[in-house]
Amino acid sequence: MARSKGQVAMVTGAGRGFGRAIAERLAAEGWQVALLSRSLVQLDHVADAIRSSGGNAIAVRCDVTDPKSIEHAVSVAEQLLGPIDLLVNNAGVPGPFGPIWEVDPDEWWKALAVHIRAPMLFLARVLPGMIQRRKGRAICVSAIASRLVAPNLSAYCTGKIAQNRVVAEAAAELEGTGVSVFAIDPGFVFTELARETMESPEAQRYLGGMVERLRAAESDPNAQADLARCAQRVLDLASGEYDALSGGYFELSDDLDQALVAKREAPTSVH
Repeated sequence: MARSKGQVAMVTGAGRGFGRAIAERLAAEGWQVALLSRSLVQLDHVADAIRSSGGNAIAVRCDVTDPKSIEHAVSVAEQLLGPIDLLVNNAGVPGPFGPIWEVDPDEWWKALAVHIRAPMLFLARVLPGMIQRRKGRAICVSAIASRLVAPNLSAYCTGKIAQNRVVAEAAAELEGTGVSVFAIDPGFVFTELARETMESPEAQRYLGGMVERLRAAESDPNAQADLARCAQRVLDLASGEYDALSGGYFELSDDLDQALVAKREAPTSVH
C-alpha cells in the first residue's frame, strides 16, 4: 500500500491502547496525525515516539463530550496539519458494571455520552468539510459487544450498538458525497482500559468470567497481537479500497475482500 504522505488523521483516545497503536501505524505510513485525549502527558509521550520514528504528530487535549473542546481540537489540527481526511473515533469507557437497577443512572449516562455523543459531535464537526472536498473517511472503534446481550454491561453494549447504527445512518446519508464511514471491532488486548475493568470491584462482582479472561491476557505475550491487526484494519479502510462497504461493522475475522465481492455481486434492490 502506498504511503499516505500529506493526509491528515485525527485519532481520539490516542494516548494508550488501540488508539496509540492506530496513531503510530498511520504515522508510519506517512499520515500526519492529531492525537486527542484528556491526558496531555500521555499524548505528548506518543507524539514524541512518533516524531522520533520520523513521523509527524501533534497532541491536543480534548474532552470528547464537550462541543467547545472538540471545536478547539479540530481547529488546532486544521491550522497545524490541514483538513481532516480521516477521523478515528476510538475514545471509550468500560463501565459502569452491574444490573440496570443498581448502577448509578448518571454514571450510565456519562458513559453513553462517550459512546454516542462524542462520535456524533465529531462527525457533525468534520463531515461538512469532507463533503465539501468530496473525500474523507470516518471509523468508529466499536466492539463485539454491539451484537451481544451481556448482563451487567448495559452501558457498554448499548453504546456500541448505537455507534454501529449511527455509522449505518451516516453512510446512507453520505451516499454520493465521496465520504465513507465504518465501524470496527478492534479485537481483544490487555490495555489500561482492560486493567481498569479487571481492578473494578463491580466488575469483579458481576463479570467474573471477563475478569478472569483479562487476568489470563495480562500475562500472555501473544495477547497483544490484535493491536497490530486493528491498526492494519484501520489502514485498510482508510485506503479507499473498501469504500463500497461504507456503513458496515467489521470484526477482525471478517475478510474485507470477500465482503467487497459479496457487496458487488448482491442484486440491486428496487424501491
